Amino acid sequence: MNFNIPETRSRPKVLWQILAALALGCWLCLTLLCQPTALAADLGNGERVFELQCAGCHPNGGNIIRRGKNLKQKALKRNGFDSPEAIAEIVRNGKNNMSAYGDRLTEAEIADVAAYVLDRAAANWK
Repeated sequence: MNFNIPETRSRPKVLWQILAALALGCWLCLTLLCQPTALAADLGNGERVFELQCAGCHPNGGNIIRRGKNLKQKALKRNGFDSPEAIAEIVRNGKNNMSAYGDRLTEAEIADVAAYVLDRAAANWK
């Protein structure tokens, strides 16, 4: 194959333009695909959902049913629930004594409450 570059442009200039376009395209793809969930979450809505659905069993990040399964940062990490995805999974599907809320909450509400729990855990629920 022979790609003819017009004589009015130098080959190095065209090469740099192609590389710049590729770099911009890669940057845009990574920017759009790698957005953290927490940035999109609405913590105010997460707090509202938490107060309505979760605070009965988890007041101030505690757990009135199983003491070791609280929402404090250390316990979340120990039990493998220290990411928005892990918290959203248990909120959605439940586990053992934890009820499932996937049929009662929207995906946005689940994401918001997961972000809220992590935010409060990082602040030691203060």
